This record gives sequence, structure tokens and C-alpha cells, in this order.
Amino acid sequence: MRLSFWSDGERRRTELLIAARFLTRLPFGAATAPEPGDLARASWALPLVGAAIGVACAAIFAVAMSVHMPPLCAALLAVGTGTLVTGALHEDGLADTADGLGGGADREAKLAIMRDSRSGAYGVLAVVFSVGLRAAAVATLASGGAALAAFVAAHAVGRGGLPAVLYLVPAARSDGLGAAAGRPEAEEMAWALGLAAVIALAALGLGAGIAALVIAGLTMAALAALAERQIGGHTGDVLGAIEQGGETAMLLAAASWAW
Repeated sequence: MRLSFWSDGERRRTELLIAARFLTRLPFGAATAPEPGDLARASWALPLVGAAIGVACAAIFAVAMSVHMPPLCAALLAVGTGTLVTGALHEDGLADTADGLGGGADREAKLAIMRDSRSGAYGVLAVVFSVGLRAAAVATLASGGAALAAFVAAHAVGRGGLPAVLYLVPAARSDGLGAAAGRPEAEEMAWALGLAAVIALAALGLGAGIAALVIAGLTMAALAALAERQIGGHTGDVLGAIEQGGETAMLLAAASWAW
């Protein structure tokens, strides 16, 4: 990774805004439709935006705990904050992916199901388990500092691993979000992975950070491999499902280490 990557500051700021506009529903300037390949070029910034989302979630958890709310209720509010900030972008992808991979008889049927906006039993259950596991994990982290660290690490790594999927796994179809995102350069992928790892290690510490990164990495890699085997690659929905897998795995690992 070359430090000259950062020499064009204006370009990097623009890419950071592109990533923030894509990942959140917050008003970061005029919302313009991204050009094909914009997301790939901005993919290095995904873990930074993810870390900011994690801070927002942790802030709500800390406020809820400060008024003596039960930990699980506070954790559910915090997880819900992340869903609100992102417009349930990744949860929607998880639901569609679960329905498609779980219900389709062949590749074409799976892709058709994933394009259906309605959620079936697999999709609903996948989101319920995702939200439930994340909230249960956070509820075990009684202190605000521990929750902050876990949220920041989880949201950064969940997004930071996506450029590797875009780089290594082909798009399953020629249209849709996955194809339009484009394929990042190796350097952009490396910076995304590096930033996500640094954030996780700084937040969780060396031992817990490495363990959580390994668990999250294996979870995301397994989901990517499953999608490639069943539908031939990634789609926008698959990227959302992989993010959810990484985020959930990070929170569970952080909670297990603290326990």
C-alpha cells in the first residue's frame, strides 16, 4: 500500500462522501446517483463510514444504559439505530439472500427470488436472528466503553471486508447493484482491509481483535463462497448479507472474549 494513495486529498474526500451517501441515509450534501464504478473507487472508505455508524449505535446504548434501561432493551435500541441510519440496507440484502439461497431450486430461480421485494420465511428468520444475536451480544457488554469498542469494530469490519468480495468474487449478473459497484483496484481493497483491521485492533485490543478478525473473516469468506457456488458470484443483496455476517460475528466474538 503506497502512502501516495492519499496525495490527492480532494479525490479522497469525494470518495468518502460517496461511501457515506451509499451506506447511510444521512444528508451528506446533494444526493446524486453514483456512476458505474464509483462505489469500487470509494470502497477504501467503507470501514471509516462503518466505524462512524458504530459510534452512533454505541452512543444510543450509552444513553439508554445511563437511564438504567435493561441491557437487552438498550442493545436493541442501539442495533435499531444502525438500521435506521443505514435505511436497513444490509438487513434487506440479508433477507433477500436468505430467501434466494434457501428457497430456489436452481441458479435462475434463486436470482429471481432475490429480486422479489417480498420477504419469505427464510428472510424473516435471517433478520430476526441477525438482530437478536447482535443485541444479545451487546447486552453482555455492560460498560459503555466496551460497547463502543465492539460497535466500532463490528461496523468497520462488516463494511471493510466488502471490497475484498468485489475484488475476488465475480458479479452473479450483469446488472443490479453488485455489477454497477464495479471491481476495486487491489490497492483500494488493501486499504479497506488495512483500515478495518487497524480500527478493530485499536478498539478491541490485540488478542480480542485478532480473534474477532479471524472469526469475522472466515464468516464473510464462507458466505461469499456459498453465494459463488449457488448463484455464480455476488449481488447487492449478497454484499448486504456478507456485511451482516461479518458484523454479527465481530460482536459475538467481542462479547465472548469479554465474557
